[in-house]
Amino acid sequence: MAENILNTFLYTLSGEIQSADFFEFDSLYCKYSFNHGQDWTLLAGLSEGITQIGSKGRPQSHLSNPLVIWNFPLELTYSSTTPFGWPQIVLNVYGLDLLGRDVIRGYGAVHLPCQPGEHSLNIQMVVPKSSTTFQEILGTILGRRAEFLSPSFIAQGAGRDVTRVRSQGSVCVKCHVIMR
Repeated sequence: MAENILNTFLYTLSGEIQSADFFEFDSLYCKYSFNHGQDWTLLAGLSEGITQIGSKGRPQSHLSNPLVIWNFPLELTYSSTTPFGWPQIVLNVYGLDLLGRDVIRGYGAVHLPCQPGEHSLNIQMVVPKSSTTFQEILGTILGRRAEFLSPSFIAQGAGRDVTRVRSQGSVCVKCHVIMR
């Protein structure tokens, strides 16, 4: 047992999902989750959650786009024996369309920082494109736009090479990492 403790390391992340920059959308919320390999064990914190609905604040300058502000706290601790399967944060941003229906505004994922210290992660968000223009128009009218079957699909490698997506915005995550 003591030998197993010597072979493990701890990874602690503390931070926040700070803001989102989606030029044409307002009143957004974010669902987040953490994906990790089999050798990783979540010791403390939540593996998934949802932010409050945030609205755009004032622009920081006359040239910048106003940001959706969440400042939603994140805190977790992992234990592992190997860096294989390093944890990723998976973000899914949702908002309402013109008819008040809940629709996806962006998918994004990034590996958590592997160095101790303060980090700012700018996660680019994408949405899948419909395979035809007719499907895109029909999806907009019926409120059934193209979506991934699994919210964590964006964090996997398999099948992503044949997926057509378009850039939609970005989310800023600020965090502090401690490793032991």
